[in-house]
Amino acid sequence: MKSNLFHGITLLIAFLSLFSCRRGSIPLDESNVIQDSGQGTGTTTWKKDKEYILEGFVFVNPGQTLTIEAGTVIRARTGQGEFASALVVARGGKIVAEGTATEPIIFTVEGDDLEGSVPVHAKGLWGGVILLGQAKLNVDGGEAHIEGIPITEPRGIYGGTLDDDNSGLLRYVSIRHGGTNIGEGNEINGLTLGGVGSATTIDHIEIISNLDDGVECFGGSVNLRYIVISYCGDDAFDADMGYTGKIQYMLAVQSEETGDHLIEVTGGLPPGYGLPYSLPHIYNFTGIGRGFNSGRDLVNVSANGAGMICNSIFTDQDLGIFIEKTTVEQDAFKQIERGNLAIENNCFWNVQENDSLSIFQIRAEQGLDVTEPAEFLETYFTLSQSEIVNYGIGRIDSRFKVSTDSLDFGPLAAYPDNWFDPVSFKGAFQDQNWILGWTLLYEEGKIDY
Repeated sequence: MKSNLFHGITLLIAFLSLFSCRRGSIPLDESNVIQDSGQGTGTTTWKKDKEYILEGFVFVNPGQTLTIEAGTVIRARTGQGEFASALVVARGGKIVAEGTATEPIIFTVEGDDLEGSVPVHAKGLWGGVILLGQAKLNVDGGEAHIEGIPITEPRGIYGGTLDDDNSGLLRYVSIRHGGTNIGEGNEINGLTLGGVGSATTIDHIEIISNLDDGVECFGGSVNLRYIVISYCGDDAFDADMGYTGKIQYMLAVQSEETGDHLIEVTGGLPPGYGLPYSLPHIYNFTGIGRGFNSGRDLVNVSANGAGMICNSIFTDQDLGIFIEKTTVEQDAFKQIERGNLAIENNCFWNVQENDSLSIFQIRAEQGLDVTEPAEFLETYFTLSQSEIVNYGIGRIDSRFKVSTDSLDFGPLAAYPDNWFDPVSFKGAFQDQNWILGWTLLYEEGKIDY
């Protein structure tokens, strides 16, 4: 993550000016302003026929279960630093938020009437949703304090030894306009998953216009399906600290003005250097970048990162796949040499001027001889059975074409286990428009299916 403080404050000032004119248009029962002085939410149900306003950090404490009905809208008060608002499921707590395609659960900022009162690109207006679990991390002691929450808050601890830990369920949930900055370089992701275990269910999630990353997995083993991430200020998807989960069907699109990597994978941070390394398995990803003159990568793998990125489609970005080379024996380049990092059977278009020899590149520590690694990566495109093909997917002015009628996708990588749907196409879509009806991105007319 990186600091976007100036950009966020500018948007916040603009929004507050707009919000001051609209605040009275949304009826509010003050009894539904949710605050937390340590008691958490309790075991309770939030209902769709009530207004809910988050004020400050609101926790689902250990032993508590928060149930949210389909169609419920949760709004959060604006604020930076100590005045940030966010919903946090603490380690040992549980959330059951099961929306539907016709009645999604929506997290947004106070004053959003869901009819255009908040510009679609507005970022950093509140915090986000944070789930903390008891699954493994690759840090000394096996525990850490999640970014985005003040270090003085003990409920911000995550990690443990339970890879099948269960933090609950998120389904058909749209998280909008988040990413509040609580300190220099410390923003909140749209959906933060810290040490979340594989028994947690997360599918059909939208993150739109978050100031920091869309989704970031800090360790853990949670699996994700049907995820759409758009217009974020930093990475669309970020995995680090030993994350080992599985992902299928993810769409990530960027605006022309903001956004870093579509995918970032890091093993961890010094001095531990991320051992054991992160190992996400990402299949059927569709990534549409910022276009040319952005100077951004599609994918960046560093700090001993590994994993699989297969059967995916990437378009419209200056730079391609960057693999880090360092003096550490387990660096990302060593991982790709050894087969622990595989970026295979993917399709690229309008990336690196459609030049297959330069889509895979080395990013090395200063002074390292990278002649042999560069030569290896020049041939890796062919070895990986990737291709440069225009399936018609990509940016069309301010809209995004995300599907294709093609039935010929070239060679496909085998799916590693039966958690994955063994589909016969690349990218996140074929005959099912799974973002219809519940995402703001589609509602705003930004998707050409």
